Amino acid sequence: MYPDVNSTMQEIERLVNIPGPSGFAFKAIAYVTETLEAVGYNVQQTNKGGVLVTVPGKDDTRHKYLTAHVDTLGAMVKEILPSGRLRLSMVGGFRWNAVEGEYCEIHANDKVYTGTICLHETSVHVYRNAGDIKRDEDHMEVRIDEIVKSQEDTEQLGISVGDFITFNPRCEITESGFIKSRHLDDKASAAMLIQLLRHLKAENIELPHTTHFYFSNNEEIGYGGNSNVPEQVVEYIAVDMGALGDGQASDEYTVSICAKDSSGPYHYQLKQHLVNLCKDNNIDYKVDIYPYYGSDASAAMSAGHDVKHGLFGAGIESSHAMERTHKDSLLNTEKLIYHYVMSPVL
Repeated sequence: MYPDVNSTMQEIERLVNIPGPSGFAFKAIAYVTETLEAVGYNVQQTNKGGVLVTVPGKDDTRHKYLTAHVDTLGAMVKEILPSGRLRLSMVGGFRWNAVEGEYCEIHANDKVYTGTICLHETSVHVYRNAGDIKRDEDHMEVRIDEIVKSQEDTEQLGISVGDFITFNPRCEITESGFIKSRHLDDKASAAMLIQLLRHLKAENIELPHTTHFYFSNNEEIGYGGNSNVPEQVVEYIAVDMGALGDGQASDEYTVSICAKDSSGPYHYQLKQHLVNLCKDNNIDYKVDIYPYYGSDASAAMSAGHDVKHGLFGAGIESSHAMERTHKDSLLNTEKLIYHYVMSPVL
């Protein structure tokens, strides 16, 4: 049965548990490659590390392009402090308070160490103003789960400046139908594209247009899907999260279609096409504007590609923190992905 949301949620859980910030997403890329090759696809890995799968269609002159990204937020070792703790440099755009107290892993050259991201002045029994101290790169540290008392002790572990630090996703699927985890942005979308590709192969479905599926590995730093776009592509869809919060139309139960983000409006006719697909196929949807947001589709436009660009995805609560969505949102998003790839280009 397609879509099978329970299977999709299991796929999401597998993906979010693979560490992979931007610049360090090779394990997630390897998983996608191995998974799709096992299904029977010819998988191309691009020079900058993304994964491209091309599915031939009836019309090989006007192509579609869908992308989701498997890279996540994370950090790197900025400095080894005299105490032996680590100072951090962000990878991707999050707020320090979103990772305070989080368990993490330090990926040294030949070993992975565990630790906790702490405010330096954490102890309320010592620091009277602990609650008022600004959470920033000058106060947030990694406490390593090893006996280290100096910079030299930490260096002897093999930890050095530039090592990647990944966050524990803490993924849970609830009986009420929610999946909550770090990195649903955008591994939820990647899982949905994998599920679609499985379905197309299992049912031997021929698409109306040759369609490219790109799993990017640098979206969180702004240049994930703006290369490797064939000249025949006329429509470009980023499948990425819908942003929720005050003033937003999107929720955790519908597919969110973006009309505009920080880069400007998305292609109007393509946006209307997505809306009409929802109306015609009983897909619950919301149209929204994401004020502080950019996607692989907007990056492709900035790079100068002559395509119609669109963006939609599941509604994700608390983006770039402890994220959550509901199976209904995943179901509606999967339905729209399927009906979009089965529809003619504009």
